[in-house]
Amino acid sequence: MKYSMITLGIIGLLMMSKGFAHHSDAGLDMRSFVTFEGTVTEYSWRNPHVYIGVETLDDNGEPVEWALQTSSTITVSRMGWTRESLTPGERVTIVAHPAQNGRPYGLLDSIEKVDGTRLSSSFYSASGEPRLERAATEFRADSLEGIWLADGEKLVDYPGGFDGFFRAEMVLTEKGKSAQATFIELSDENPESTCIGRPTPGMILSSVIYPLEITFQNEQQTMTLHSEYFDDLRTVYMDGRSHPNPSERFTAGHSIGRWEDDVLIVDTHNFADHRSPYQIGVPSGAGKHVIERFQLINDGAGATFEFMLEDPEYLAEPLLHSREMIYSPRMELSRFDCDVDSTSRFLP
Repeated sequence: MKYSMITLGIIGLLMMSKGFAHHSDAGLDMRSFVTFEGTVTEYSWRNPHVYIGVETLDDNGEPVEWALQTSSTITVSRMGWTRESLTPGERVTIVAHPAQNGRPYGLLDSIEKVDGTRLSSSFYSASGEPRLERAATEFRADSLEGIWLADGEKLVDYPGGFDGFFRAEMVLTEKGKSAQATFIELSDENPESTCIGRPTPGMILSSVIYPLEITFQNEQQTMTLHSEYFDDLRTVYMDGRSHPNPSERFTAGHSIGRWEDDVLIVDTHNFADHRSPYQIGVPSGAGKHVIERFQLINDGAGATFEFMLEDPEYLAEPLLHSREMIYSPRMELSRFDCDVDSTSRFLP
């Protein structure tokens, strides 16, 4: 079916599924879709988002150019996209989530070419293909060291909103509610407009799409957690040291670890200010504290990664989350190489 004009509709029933529960920090209306036909004017292959420009006609027959945000090059590559998937001048049909303020900007759901080729940017398509490939393997880990990716079939709702699960509400303090109410998504105070990434436990929360690698060094005196997302790298000190003075604050926090039998416990304090670590405009406070627990399960075929996050300044209740991970030694972490111009492009 072809569309020459923009059609806007509320897809209420689809919103019942987790795949459409994703909250956006870029001022997008994730409860609505626009569908239109147009001509590709741009295909920008950069991180954290591939961008597509499409010219169409508005309701008055006047030309209007849409900027369409997709996932990262890494994610869409795993879904079959390449640098040559689109060419300026091609006619396409677009389905996208539109901007909340009505400007011609959207988050791409799918794009269909005139020859019938359909490219998806759907959240769950991204995690599905590699997950099914891994599920057929018989790899077993004898330690937590290695590459891990979340089992998308077993994810549960998390109220932080980071990786598409935003069905439960965070319980905020009055200060947290005030901060959320005054947050301006479409401004440079939004960390989404930088290449900083998300603080701990962001690596765990992005693991549904981006693998996480654990490595031990110096006879387990230190451990590194490396996420493909934003090339995040966090060091966990396991040599018995304490956290530094609270005046020393770090974007990912300061992490120290210890073993309790076969469970690795990681304690993280000393968080630097971050305006929206949960994609809802609630900051990280100076008293933010995260406890993570890592443990092998299923004879090393998987692991549980769980955490408790408390921040009494902004959160009235702690955030608790656990997810099953799949040992994925055949995967390789790709360079993310975040581009500042690309990550800030959603700003008006």
